[in-house]
Amino acid sequence: MSAEKITIEATVNAPVEKVWEAWNTPSHVVQWNAASPDWHSPKAENDLREGGSFLYRMEAKDGSFGFDFGGVYDEVVPLKRLAYTLGDDRKVEVNFTEQDGGTFISETFEAESQNPVDMQRFGWQSILDNFKAYAEKV
Repeated sequence: MSAEKITIEATVNAPVEKVWEAWNTPSHVVQWNAASPDWHSPKAENDLREGGSFLYRMEAKDGSFGFDFGGVYDEVVPLKRLAYTLGDDRKVEVNFTEQDGGTFISETFEAESQNPVDMQRFGWQSILDNFKAYAEKV
């Protein structure tokens, strides 16, 4: 049985070049990659090429819990698309579309079986919303 797919979306009021850089540059990733204010990403690594890998450390700011989030790129189309496989073999696709001076982001990921689908959608959407806020002000 294939995993359920979840899609989240946002329109960022910034040009695609700026959005792409903020999405993929580790010094930017550590600024926005968290689902809530009590979490952060103290470390990010990104080898942005097909076959390259990325690794983001995500932790509660109080140090009570943390985990590594990473995977390997299956497809990299600069300024347009990323597809990757997470460490647990789930697939993710992220599309960047220029739209009226802004950038529409559509991110589709396979749900994992540990947490409810709505919780996963909310968490990933929260991170995307943090990204939107960050990318619009840098």
